[in-house]
Amino acid sequence: MAAGAKQHRPKRPSNQYEKGIQLYMTNVDYLSAATEIAREAGQILRNFSDRSVAVEYKGAFDLVTVADRTSEELVIRRLRERFPSHSIIGEEGGRVDNGSEYVWHIDPLDGTTNFAHGYPWFAVSIGLERNGEGIAGVVYNPITEEFYAAEKGAGAYLNNRRISVSPIDTLENGLFATGFPASKRKENVNVYYFHQFSVLTHGCRRAGSAALDLCSVASGRFEGFWEFGLKSWDVSAGLVIVTEAGGKFSDMRGGAYRSGDADMFASNGKVHEEALNLFARIRRGDMAAAIPAVPSTEPRA
Repeated sequence: MAAGAKQHRPKRPSNQYEKGIQLYMTNVDYLSAATEIAREAGQILRNFSDRSVAVEYKGAFDLVTVADRTSEELVIRRLRERFPSHSIIGEEGGRVDNGSEYVWHIDPLDGTTNFAHGYPWFAVSIGLERNGEGIAGVVYNPITEEFYAAEKGAGAYLNNRRISVSPIDTLENGLFATGFPASKRKENVNVYYFHQFSVLTHGCRRAGSAALDLCSVASGRFEGFWEFGLKSWDVSAGLVIVTEAGGKFSDMRGGAYRSGDADMFASNGKVHEEALNLFARIRRGDMAAAIPAVPSTEPRA
């Protein structure tokens, strides 16, 4: 380059979810690709939601539908076209192992039980990790048309509007969420955690989609979300979105969490330590709020 010549940096491709973000990046625009693919997969789910679909069972209460499989096939096909060297892990068995440092984690229909019952709280979730660290994620509910997107270092967005976690700094003033497993329900201890948070805070919700619950933390609707036994495809995208919105995550003892570990807690950061202390009390059997005995007769109105 001649002395004094002006260097022109290449412009990063733009998309409707990143208007106003002036960010130069030298790598591929993974977020734009994920956005386009999630939109296409979401349309598949929307089309299937307009008609009755057959339900199969992976376990006693673990549902899967043709919508799950069709969505996953589309997402994997599109990712392989765009990024043939990347690895892919999908909930419904789709796997591409290229030994790559880049791994896509796909939940083609997070909230299958909701979907099967016509309850409009489900989403496509697509997250990208590099060497185990989340760097991009999108979560799309095609019924409510809420599209969450985030990329490392670029903030988190809901339908092109920048979002951030809530300012609430005490458990008692917070609203929380959790989930319960489709299998081994009788062995799951989360009912104790659910009870304690339900009576010691503004409430605890169980909506049936971990990806959307994480996004609700990111957008300030919930102060925290925890769950046991989540898989990488459940949380990979959502955790990027929470982090970029100013939140934090760990395991339920405060240690480092990697997607797919045994338990996870994400919060606005301000209630994190207080929640971890409550988790510890529950593990010890030291209930902050007594669990009432079952009455021998039905209470009168």
